[in-house]
Amino acid sequence: MGRLNPPQLLILSFLCAILIGTVLLTLPVATQGAGRLSAVDSLFTATSATCVTGLCVKDISSTFTLFGKSVIFILFQIGGLGIMTFSTLFAVMLGRKLGFLEADTIKVTLDNRSIMGIKKLIFYILGITMAAETIGAAGLFFRWRIITDWGVFETLKRAVFHSVSGFCNAGFSLFSDSLMKFEPDPFINLIMISLIFFGGIGFIVIMDILGFFRKTGGIRRVSLQTKMVLIVSITLILFGAISIFVFEKNNILAAMSMPQRLWGVFFQSVTARTAGFNTLPIAEFTIPSLLVLIFLMFIGASPGSTGGGIKTCTFALVAAAVYAMFKNQKRVMMFGRTFPRHIIRHAFVIFFLALSWIFVFTIVITYLRNGNTASDGTFISSLFEVVSAFGTVGLSTGITPDLDSISKLCITATMFAGRLGPLTLILAVAFRETKESFVYPEESVMVG
Repeated sequence: MGRLNPPQLLILSFLCAILIGTVLLTLPVATQGAGRLSAVDSLFTATSATCVTGLCVKDISSTFTLFGKSVIFILFQIGGLGIMTFSTLFAVMLGRKLGFLEADTIKVTLDNRSIMGIKKLIFYILGITMAAETIGAAGLFFRWRIITDWGVFETLKRAVFHSVSGFCNAGFSLFSDSLMKFEPDPFINLIMISLIFFGGIGFIVIMDILGFFRKTGGIRRVSLQTKMVLIVSITLILFGAISIFVFEKNNILAAMSMPQRLWGVFFQSVTARTAGFNTLPIAEFTIPSLLVLIFLMFIGASPGSTGGGIKTCTFALVAAAVYAMFKNQKRVMMFGRTFPRHIIRHAFVIFFLALSWIFVFTIVITYLRNGNTASDGTFISSLFEVVSAFGTVGLSTGITPDLDSISKLCITATMFAGRLGPLTLILAVAFRETKESFVYPEESVMVG
């Protein structure tokens, strides 16, 4: 058997982590009480943690022991950074020389093709992660020490858990209602929004902003990817916040003060980008608000980040290609740069595969939930659940614990596909690229 290619090795790494997590969560020591977690529920939870999704079939705080919570914590930490990033770091620490396969796998994981040394890149990533999570944990710790009566250890445990969960865009919470009890608190909102945002824009963008790619002499300019990521991310956050404010002002926001409304809609718009925390009751959202969240979850985070979805750059490329067609331009351009055609092709393939996956699994889960009419609400809640799983978001209208075993397995597969990306899955099973020895004659057909 030949050596595994980078996409296959990446998939195998995630599968191994999920399998180990499933076994550990099935152990009696992982759950409170006499009963064990079923195999399907353990697989679902392990996949949700490794794929940094946050969907839960059981309440984390009341179901799992300290051991079980620690397993979930470790899974979403290594899942957020990428299995191969960790394995390569350990190889570097042990003095092992990196081969081409390991370097290519890391580049696939981070969607990075820069000429920066791979060792330096990994240490930068680990440094950024540790710094962000430490600062976030410190901020949460001191704030919660002021506004709660928890003990020092309990406060520290919750601060570290939520800081890592926020930066990894995992969405797991030790509170049964996520962060709803802290909706009016501007400090908690700001800390979590910052963690989610920086975890979702991608390590390469963060390093570009901090000047790690700075060249000696001349004027330093940020890369095209950094411009695209920041502009699309900020635009989507503003769009989501304004839309939710308009659609919910006479619903769940009606009894809130203006500061509470603003914090609520901005937090929910940011977290819908793949984090999965909520300070507002998602199950009580109006249909237009749910559709806005579905749109944000489908796009997701940015390439090379801890989040999922089709990614902001993919969305920007598809939008730019459509705009170029309206302008009758032969090339797709942005910010004075022309995109290679194979990148445009990849963007459309990802877009199409994502829509196809969501379409099929929404039908399956709606059918399994006995959704018979459009008025029973089964379709929109099923669609929301599938998109949330594919975008590795973790938001839910509350149907996750009530799903049957087959539906849970469908959502599990969707979380896995959404974390790795449909294109990675295709490349893992595709044949090697073959050179065309001949070309058939062209013939046009009508479209549109």
